[in-house]
Amino acid sequence: MLGTSILLALREIRRHILRSILTTLGIIIGVAAVVTMVTVGNGVTASVQEEISSLGASNFIVFPVRTTRGTIRAFDEADVRAVEQQIAGVQIAAGNVGSTGTAFYNGQDWDTRIQGVNNAFLEAQSITIEEGRPFSTDEEQAGKNVCLLGTKVQEALFLPGTSPVGARMRLGDVSCQVIGVIAERGQGGGGADDDDAVYMPLKTVQRRFKGNDRLDYFVLKYDASYAPSAIQDSLVDLLRERRLLQGAEPNDFNVIDTAQVNQALGAATGALTAMVAVIASISLLVGGIGIMNIMLVSVTERTREIGIRLAIGALAREVRLQFLTEAVVLCALGGLVGIALGFGASLGLAAAIDVPFVFDPMINLVSFLFAAAMGIVFGYYPASRASKLDPIDALRHE
Repeated sequence: MLGTSILLALREIRRHILRSILTTLGIIIGVAAVVTMVTVGNGVTASVQEEISSLGASNFIVFPVRTTRGTIRAFDEADVRAVEQQIAGVQIAAGNVGSTGTAFYNGQDWDTRIQGVNNAFLEAQSITIEEGRPFSTDEEQAGKNVCLLGTKVQEALFLPGTSPVGARMRLGDVSCQVIGVIAERGQGGGGADDDDAVYMPLKTVQRRFKGNDRLDYFVLKYDASYAPSAIQDSLVDLLRERRLLQGAEPNDFNVIDTAQVNQALGAATGALTAMVAVIASISLLVGGIGIMNIMLVSVTERTREIGIRLAIGALAREVRLQFLTEAVVLCALGGLVGIALGFGASLGLAAAIDVPFVFDPMINLVSFLFAAAMGIVFGYYPASRASKLDPIDALRHE
């Protein structure tokens, strides 16, 4: 009986194809909107988490801030060494100093960021070397003129397929030898492109580009088995002591826990995605009302047909099943079309805003089932009304 009802429903939909398309338009738009918003939202969440993860897992980032007197007290290498040696659970502490400059090679030039780091910083930030080698101990201690290139700098200055390792290039007025290429990383902290950077030994950048031994910030990598809150408390206490901050005097530095930032941003983007999906699902309810409306019209148009079926022995429940099946099939087809449109729209939007496409089979399945359920909810009343028609009155209907 169910199979026959489905075939009859498909025949009726095909008979009024334009009306069926217009009727399911609300369902199609609703499902497409929900699928698109959730898929793109998942992509945004994944992109944000990837950006935060580029700062390193189980990390604190410590940077100076402007005091009430309007000054900024920078950190130095002694602060970093004290943190590494005096706080339990700290595995790595490494400073960073940045500058900007123009890179020159073989007649090509490229404006880029210059990052003064050491191997410990690269390890803490999970920066890997794709080609070449890291800095040697001698290069770090002596501040040699060597450098590691980000992939965008390599592409801008060197011919495709050409290895830059061993080449000598110039950063502003400073000549340096390329010893390696950093693996592609994408957006890093603060929205900066980590691939558009040249990495040099910390002392080299301090001496040749900054003219002082101050640090812009430092990174602290801790053992995940230790409580992050305890490490952070110890870190704040030590830095306040070293910076001679008294009593209620506010900190002149900030500490960022990358794990907490990752969780907070993930929760925020997830909540925003859910809210947008709920708003988009309202159109599903509008589509369901359209289904009920057109099914009531269909019952009125086919009153004589219903009377004939009831007169020759069809049961009321069979008539009800036929119209209910027609409503469910109509909504299910709209759901399938909506999923297809949502899939295509998600691909296009993900590419347009440069976030990964994260396919979620669950939201697609839930959207389809919800659309089909709309057929049951909004199709039951018209189906019930059809099953309760009096055969004699129905046969008299013109």
